[in-house]
Amino acid sequence: MNSWALVPLKARAAGKQRLAAVLADEARAALVQQMFTHVLSALRGCSSLAGIAVVTAEPEVLPPQLLWLSDPASGMNGAVLSALSELSTRQVSHCVVVSADLPQLTSADVSALLAVAAERGLALAPDRHGRGTNALALELPTRFRPQFGLDSLARHRRQAAELALTSTLVRRPGLEFDVDEPEDLALLRERGYAAPASH
Repeated sequence: MNSWALVPLKARAAGKQRLAAVLADEARAALVQQMFTHVLSALRGCSSLAGIAVVTAEPEVLPPQLLWLSDPASGMNGAVLSALSELSTRQVSHCVVVSADLPQLTSADVSALLAVAAERGLALAPDRHGRGTNALALELPTRFRPQFGLDSLARHRRQAAELALTSTLVRRPGLEFDVDEPEDLALLRERGYAAPASH
């Protein structure tokens, strides 16, 4: 298998807007970078991966040895779809799409997703509320179209059924916990994470 990870990364000014009430712009940008760096570290530690790609409009923020894929400015789902198509042309056989805001992600979490996708076709990692999708892994090329956003898990599962794909949920603490709302940030601090200071 030629398996790659894909991380969609929003422009810094657009990241974590729902935390604006508790974090200043500079602190939000620092948190985004902190979590992104952690996700990259977890991906680099995953022996199942042959490479890591990031789709973003800001390639200047990327460390070396990552494949930059241009963001076509069509929203997150458009960016992921474009990136999956590009990776498919590069003979990537399996891809794990991982959110950039998973501060407790581990390499084992990523390996688990890829293993399920290799065996069953489509692996979905729900958020801790069971409504969103924090990561997914699938075989390429694919007719499956990403549906990230509000209540994405149900949309992903519905689409999988329409395409006669078996979708398997992979629930692991490192995959379930993302940071979008002020209460997520508070919980992150309770877990001992040194997040930037609030207002």
